[in-house]
Amino acid sequence: MASRGKWSSHVGFILAAAGSAVGLGNIWRFPYLAGKNGGALFVLIYIACVIVLGLPVMLAELSLGRATGKNAVGAFRAIRPGTKWHWIGYLNVVTAVMVLSFYSVIAGWTLGYFVKTLGGTFKSTGKDDVVAVFSRFIASPGLQLLLLAIFIFLTVSIVSKGVSAGLEKFSKVMMPALFAILILLMVYSLTLPGAERGLAFYLKPDFSEINGRVFLEAMGQAFFSLSLGMGAMLTYGSYLSKKEKLVASAAWVAVIDTSVALLAGFIIFPALFSQNMAPDQGPGLVFAILPVIFGKIPGGTLFGAFFFVMLALAALTSTISLLEIPVSFLIDEKKLTRRRAAWLMGGAALLFGIPSSLSGGSVKFFSRLPAFHIDFLSLWDKVWGNISVSVGSLLIALFVVHVWKTDKALAEISAEGAGFRLARIWILAIKYVCPLLILVVLVSQFI
Repeated sequence: MASRGKWSSHVGFILAAAGSAVGLGNIWRFPYLAGKNGGALFVLIYIACVIVLGLPVMLAELSLGRATGKNAVGAFRAIRPGTKWHWIGYLNVVTAVMVLSFYSVIAGWTLGYFVKTLGGTFKSTGKDDVVAVFSRFIASPGLQLLLLAIFIFLTVSIVSKGVSAGLEKFSKVMMPALFAILILLMVYSLTLPGAERGLAFYLKPDFSEINGRVFLEAMGQAFFSLSLGMGAMLTYGSYLSKKEKLVASAAWVAVIDTSVALLAGFIIFPALFSQNMAPDQGPGLVFAILPVIFGKIPGGTLFGAFFFVMLALAALTSTISLLEIPVSFLIDEKKLTRRRAAWLMGGAALLFGIPSSLSGGSVKFFSRLPAFHIDFLSLWDKVWGNISVSVGSLLIALFVVHVWKTDKALAEISAEGAGFRLARIWILAIKYVCPLLILVVLVSQFI
């Protein structure tokens, strides 16, 4: 029988779980959402959403995983055998593979842009030229397929080595390296002329800008950023010892994840305002706007190259957690070896990722789907990265409350005398607040 593996240390689990949460959502998605939603105002609401929505659901997933010691499917089957509840787990597994398929396409862009920046591509290019460079870059089918394959290969290579020797060992090196690069880039960005205007935008909230959209996007970002609703925390929790304190562990993961997002803002907005550029540039902020800045500021080539290395590392810590979800399922339920399961699921993600990699202009059909009027990557992001994870989180919350019961979840959270002073608040949140907020986020996807 294939061994599931265990975390060898508390620090290893914290860094691996934080790595699962930290990714493109923090460094690519968070800044552009903050930029178009009032800066500091969005940041405040986002932090509140992490506490009110993210932490309760994360605790539910971690406790469910550790209590059963099973994968996303096996956990539900162990608690309610002979019922259909394990289909939540199957939804988690499929969601993980599909998110990995398109996420790896965007992750591949970071590798391509590292090479471009280091090679001095953006030294003498203006805003319009950089946008054209990006358009040509994503429209190159051979290059896009190659970058997708490279990132999938890197992900499989790490996951196939196991929990301790692969996921944990990688995270122990890469997470501190990621923070070191973030801090260096932040210090550099804060010393640029005009950086204080970026800080004012990022740190001084304008409450006159508050509206429903800001709340919805902050809730969605908290949800996306913490890797909830796809079985990642459930799977990572299944490798945890009973001696680990779940509340403290969840809090550390949330703090590290939020810190990375906040640090990314301290890098991007001072640099943006130093060049008198508007912050509300949308999803193209990192790939179509920041290279303009790298081409203008002193030492911009090296600054930009380090930035894209950082982005690639953040993406890789997330892709390994996405792959671990279906790999754990195949090891537990189908008795496959870890190596075989990793290559099989990596191959599936590569196959499903092909349409997304060809949706930047190289294949007309995938670049603008007739029935949806958007490209395939955007559709997959909406279906799996937004709707599916919302449904998954809602079902997990309902399962923990109404099937497993909160008293059993609390017993797991408080195991080995860990204690949980905020138990009543957690029950209130997971019973009423979280399902309601998740439902609001879910409904908003169709409006």
